[in-house]
Amino acid sequence: MNELSYIDITVIVVYLIGIIIYGISKSKRGSSEDYFLGGRTMTWPIVGIALFSANISSSTLVGLASDAYQTNINVYNYEWYAVVVLIFFAIFFLPFYLRSGVYTMPEFLERRYDKRSRYYFSLITVVGNVMVDTAAGLYVGSIVLKLLFPDTSSTIIIIGLAIAAAAYTIPGGLNSVIQTEVIQAILLIIGSCLLTYFAFDQLGGGWSGMMAKLDTMLSAGEVNFGNRLEEGKYIPSNADEVFSLVRPDNDEFMPWWGLLTGVPLLGFYFWANNQFMVQRVLGAKDLNHGRWGALFAGLLKLPVIFIMIVPGVLALLLFSTLDISGLNYPLADGSMCKNLSDCPNLTYPVLLFQLLPVGVLGLVVAGLMAAMMSSVSATFNSASTLITMDFVKQLKPNMTSKQLVRAGQVATLILVVLASLWVPVIERVSDSLWGYLQLVIAFTCPPVVAAFLLGMFWKRANGNGAFVSLLVGGAFALFMILSMKYEIVPELNELHFLAKANTLFVISLIVHIIVSLITKPQSAEQIEEYTYKKEMFSQESKELVGLPWYKNYRILSVILLVVTIIVVGFFW
Repeated sequence: MNELSYIDITVIVVYLIGIIIYGISKSKRGSSEDYFLGGRTMTWPIVGIALFSANISSSTLVGLASDAYQTNINVYNYEWYAVVVLIFFAIFFLPFYLRSGVYTMPEFLERRYDKRSRYYFSLITVVGNVMVDTAAGLYVGSIVLKLLFPDTSSTIIIIGLAIAAAAYTIPGGLNSVIQTEVIQAILLIIGSCLLTYFAFDQLGGGWSGMMAKLDTMLSAGEVNFGNRLEEGKYIPSNADEVFSLVRPDNDEFMPWWGLLTGVPLLGFYFWANNQFMVQRVLGAKDLNHGRWGALFAGLLKLPVIFIMIVPGVLALLLFSTLDISGLNYPLADGSMCKNLSDCPNLTYPVLLFQLLPVGVLGLVVAGLMAAMMSSVSATFNSASTLITMDFVKQLKPNMTSKQLVRAGQVATLILVVLASLWVPVIERVSDSLWGYLQLVIAFTCPPVVAAFLLGMFWKRANGNGAFVSLLVGGAFALFMILSMKYEIVPELNELHFLAKANTLFVISLIVHIIVSLITKPQSAEQIEEYTYKKEMFSQESKELVGLPWYKNYRILSVILLVVTIIVVGFFW
């Protein structure tokens, strides 16, 4: 069932070679600004599509389908909440980022606090990029290609994918990454729409047919809920509950309080503090294009439930009893996967091979692989930017732009090796790719979010408070991880991962506030330049007077919020 026709193979090969050539042709490397930020010339459609593509990467596609197969429809809360976070980001944080002219998020922390916070956050971000974004992208690529070429070693597949992604990232920089991301995003959306169409076509009955069959399977106890069958855990009893975005407090995946607290916390880090995402907006030609691009990315997130999550539910209805032992896909314990319940991460690839016709299958698989390359290349570029601008340039401030570009290219090569080595760990850590991604972010982001929020909105926040809170938060996160492994504090292990993220955030806030209050304030210049003031809002209001509504980001934000409320209300 996983064999490709010669037409499909030809489509894949031609597409992948073409995208590498296209990426190299769009390279900008005349200066460090050209290489790392695309010369700051990106217009809003490019910024928005690049943000969307970087987020809805191959790993997210596979992760969303996998969790939807396990009936975690409320994974969509991460998607629509991005709209709220991006609006907040566009209003408050983006003006400071662009006006400061920084290359990296850690560099901005130095502007507001000091170098200690910059180095710590930069190191954490690089490690996170390797463990989360890059390794996850390579993992997804290895899943698909392992199905196509079962006799090929996973190690060889991973190395080949990493080299392919680096082929245009190393010579081309951010502009190559973003220009290829635009093509990937368009192809991913088209491919997802086609997959949803063919899945509904095979099921028959459209949306009402899906809900009716889901009700029948729920009544018969035939629905897979992953590992959520523990006593006392919430299990939806009908299709409407499955598609409800709000779950009771005993839901293992996302209880209602997690929706109110944990999801915005993780989302704020991902969209407003994460170098991997923010770097695309830093390349905008001006503030307006950055804001419009961020709002456009939020708009693109809303249809995700229909074209990327619903297919996972359709896979449950269509292929829950499908024998996939012929794929020879190994599990972590060495046994072979027999059905999707054993290995839900295969949900998206199985949908592709089962539903798509010849030619279309090759194009969508090529898009999936190219999206993986795009995601990996993006993290290579952002991490190499961090290494070059936050470490190499600080150690050797007299380096020329060309030397900095060369340092970034060497850093990318090193990251290729590290990410490839980390890929096998993902399968052992979690049977849900999406769960793995969120778990890592939950342990790394809360201290950082606390530092950014207090720095932006509290004048008394200082460098000592930021650095100590980052260290304490990081140490406590490490303690939680070790406790999960060695059961140091069993009660701690019982906490939901979003509760752990909230705990880390509160601890970091308290430490930051206490240490800041007992030590001297930051300089008046730092507070003036990098702390939000009401006068800024008033001044901006004057600048917006006379602009047509479609250029006024505040009006566009309100419209986007209304559309979001309508979509989310349908599933509430």
